[in-house]
Formats: sequence, C-alpha cells, structure tokens
Amino acid sequence: MTASNTPEAPARFRNLLGECPLVAILRGIEPSQAVSIGQALVSAGFRLIEVPLNSPQPLESIAALCGAFPQALVGAGTVLSASQVREVHAAGARLVVAPNFDAAVVREAVQLGMAVLPGVLTASEAFAALQAGATGLKLFPGEMIPPSAVKALRAVLPPGTLLLPVGGVSIANLSSYRAASADGFGIGSALFKPGMDTAEVAGLAGDFVAACAGTMRA
Repeated sequence: MTASNTPEAPARFRNLLGECPLVAILRGIEPSQAVSIGQALVSAGFRLIEVPLNSPQPLESIAALCGAFPQALVGAGTVLSASQVREVHAAGARLVVAPNFDAAVVREAVQLGMAVLPGVLTASEAFAALQAGATGLKLFPGEMIPPSAVKALRAVLPPGTLLLPVGGVSIANLSSYRAASADGFGIGSALFKPGMDTAEVAGLAGDFVAACAGTMRA
C-alpha cells in the first residue's frame, strides 16, 4: 500500500484533535477487551486511540478497533522501526506514535500516508522531527516538560506545530498545559491500566473529556 491510499490521515488527525484533544493510550490491553474499552472511549468523546506495541497481541487489538470504530483514528504506540510502521499499517492503523525520534520511522509513516507523532524532549529533536515530516510532536516524558517548557518551545517552533505532552498528564494539570498552548494530550495509566473494567474506564474517560472541555482555549 502506498501513501495514495491514505492521504487524509494527517489532516484527519488534526481535525479529530480539534474535536477532542485527548489520545487514549491503551498499554497492556488484551484483544478480547479492545472493542468494549474502545466503545467506552468513543461514547465519552474520544476519537484518537493508541495501542502500544508492547501490549499483548497489539496488531489484533488495532485491527479490532479499526473495524469497530471508523469514526476514530486508531494507531500504534511504541513504534520503534520502519518495519513496525509497515506492520501496523497493514493492521489498519493510520497513526504512528513513538517514544523517540527516529527519522526512518517518521519517513516510513509519511510514505504510507500516516499521521506520525515522534517523541521529543529538546528543541533540536523537535526541529529534526518536523524536518523529517512529523505530523505533530509528542512531548515525552511530560514529567520533564512542564507547562513552562511547552510555552518556551512554542515560542520558537513553526506556527501551527501540534504539541502533545504525554506522561504525567492528569485532570489536575490539564488547564496549566492548555494555558501554555498544548494542543492535546496522551493519556495512559490515568485512563487505562490492565485489570480495569469497562465501567471504570468509561467513568475516567468522561471525567477527562469534561475536564478538557472546561480548559479549552477560546
């Protein structure tokens, strides 16, 4: 498959982020849970869902989510190689998220028409990732990039660059990050951990969506 098959993924990512600026990170999810947990998230308003590749049978979960929720953009996280990009694309994913910046990963995702969010920690990494074609930047780990650092990065990056803190993001600090111009957030263990049931995830998802709606920039 080539980029011509999915040219809309980066634009779709930006549009869906505008609707709900939250990416659900389902690390450790089992394929048997994928659709029920996905339904809880989509019903709450989430439109961006990520299954990290260090989860059990992640490609099965990705394929199930893609089939069940066409209104969402489903992707893979912890993508570390170009070959993994091709594997998740074949499973139906159109979003690639990584904890690091690897130019080969970004370029393969771009070639396949996918949205891609490499992890960056410094301005040098941020500019290199954008030069390689990144759709947006995963600011990771968020614990090391407080709102003041997001604001500082925003001042030097190209206008319109998407910035998404990931790691340590909670309902308590959403408003501070939004005030510092974060465009969205990756929400992991504060939203889903192995062993949680659907009702628990649904409640947390609703809380995050409500909190984020209350901190939206005008």
